[in-house]
Amino acid sequence: MAEEKYPTGQTERPVENSLVDNEVEQPQTTMFYDGGCPLCSREVAHYRRLDQQGRIKWADIHADPATVNTIRISYEEAMARLHVRDRSGEVQSGAWAFAAVWEELPYYRWLARVLRTLRLLPLVDLGYTYFARWRFRRRSCETGTCASR
Repeated sequence: MAEEKYPTGQTERPVENSLVDNEVEQPQTTMFYDGGCPLCSREVAHYRRLDQQGRIKWADIHADPATVNTIRISYEEAMARLHVRDRSGEVQSGAWAFAAVWEELPYYRWLARVLRTLRLLPLVDLGYTYFARWRFRRRSCETGTCASR
C-alpha cells in the first residue's frame, strides 16, 4: 500500500486545532452555588441572563455534589459559603467570590472594581458571613438536618 501524503508533505495526518489561529483558550470563572436554595437560584438566574458571552461556568452543587471535588473543599464547606474558581485558577469565597463573578458581568464590573479599589471586600465579607450562616442554618433545617453553626 502506498504511503498517503498530506498537503504539508507529512505522512501522518495533521493534528486538527479547534481554536482559531492566535486564539488562546482562556480559563473560565466557575461559580459553585446551591441550586436547591430558592434565593441563590434566583440570583444565579439573574447573573446567567447577564452572562451572554458565557464567561462563567455555573456549577450547581445541590444537583451534582461531586463538582466541589474540583476545588478540594467539602460539600458542607461549599454549602455554607459561596465559592468561585476565578480565571487564574484561585478559589475565592464569600465577598471575594462575588467580586470574581461580578468582574465577568456587565453592569457589575464597576461594583467589583469599586469594592477592590476601596478595599471594602473585608467589610462586605463580614456582612456576607452573617447572612451565609443564617442561610445555611435555615436551609439545613428545611432539609431536616439542622446545623449547629
